[in-house]
Amino acid sequence: MGMIDRRGLAVTGANAESLDHFEWALAELQCYRADPVASVDKAIAAAPGFAMAHALRAWLHLLGTEPAAILVARESHQAAAAAAGTLRERGHVEAIGHLIEGRWHKASRVLEDVAIEAPRDALALLAGHQIDFFTGHSRMLRDRIARALPAWDERMTGYHSILGMHAFGLEETGDYVRAEAAGRRGVELEPRDGWSQHAVAHVLEMQNRTSDGIAWMTANPDAWAGDSFFKVHNWWHLALYHFDRGDIDAVLRLFDTEIYGAKSGVVLDMVDASALLWRLSLRGVDVGDRWNAVADNWTPIATAGAYAFNDLHAVMAFVGAGRREAAVAVIAAQKQAMARDDDNAMFTRDVGHDACRAVLAFGDGDYATTVNLLRPIRSIAHRFGGSHAQRDVLDLTLIEAAYRAGHAPLAAALAAERLEMRHESPLARLFANRAETLRLAA
Repeated sequence: MGMIDRRGLAVTGANAESLDHFEWALAELQCYRADPVASVDKAIAAAPGFAMAHALRAWLHLLGTEPAAILVARESHQAAAAAAGTLRERGHVEAIGHLIEGRWHKASRVLEDVAIEAPRDALALLAGHQIDFFTGHSRMLRDRIARALPAWDERMTGYHSILGMHAFGLEETGDYVRAEAAGRRGVELEPRDGWSQHAVAHVLEMQNRTSDGIAWMTANPDAWAGDSFFKVHNWWHLALYHFDRGDIDAVLRLFDTEIYGAKSGVVLDMVDASALLWRLSLRGVDVGDRWNAVADNWTPIATAGAYAFNDLHAVMAFVGAGRREAAVAVIAAQKQAMARDDDNAMFTRDVGHDACRAVLAFGDGDYATTVNLLRPIRSIAHRFGGSHAQRDVLDLTLIEAAYRAGHAPLAAALAAERLEMRHESPLARLFANRAETLRLAA
């Protein structure tokens, strides 16, 4: 008789010891903390033919968007394919194969079908949710999880994670009241759940409730930070609240300690570091030599052409550090990426290439070109991934470029637009005041 996991799903090739390690690894992943790779390696050591353990190991290496991790994912994919014995397991194998080859949307669709047939497959839901995030598919961020909700309840292991994912999907589709409630409940059930914590942070960011946001993130950081491999991004959210309020000293303190004090070479951490420094630079803040450490860590991987959203943040770092040739090299690599037959070719062609060129033009002081490149893509920027909060950097760059280009009517229009959406935002009020000053001087 085969083994059954804690959600009642059949697993091939497992024994009791390996299944315990697998469940521990999955629980770590659902909280975004500790070392799920080490835990799943123990599961594989205990049962080398455990198909879902190999699948989990592949997903762990794919979902960080690290170029070097593809080789490990390929090995795990081959092992999972050889061991898979159920339709559900073969679905994971197929989805992993698609993502290894850069077919993000096909991987998403396969996982969608896996979860429709097995709505308690927590790994299929989580991997699919992350793919929805990386492809900017806000509706599926919400609906993938909503479809599975009836199969879950609070008595089930990992229910907090389901709530946290649903909360983030609700937030990205503008349902802020329900999103906040779901995220807060997820944290109540599991205070160490970094994704539920993060979902509420997004709600408070989008509503410009900066005081509430600071209170939320500082109430119990020992719970959501600690050994979390997602903590840098959550600290980044705290920094955004301070940034909007104009508390630049607090932003720099967070950058120098929690966000980039360790000078991480992890791609997702470098994305946050680049995004924060770029926001500060747009505001005219002298960030000293902070750009250099970030640019140094981007250098070995910046021309991989694997994911356009990462390309943009690498270009920010190179422009900020005054390394124009490195930024040009990323943009050149994007031309090769656009010639490939994968989804990143579309991400790059639709948004990423012009976004990178706009940042380079901004660094060159060619603000009119920045404006001309960003205006056509701002309404379709979701096509290259990220969240509303992350993609806001494009709007901020466009607004600042309009000011610096001396385009008073456009600057006023963009400032009015932002103030209408973020009427409680001190930064939006600052933009409106600057637009009026520019108009009077024109």
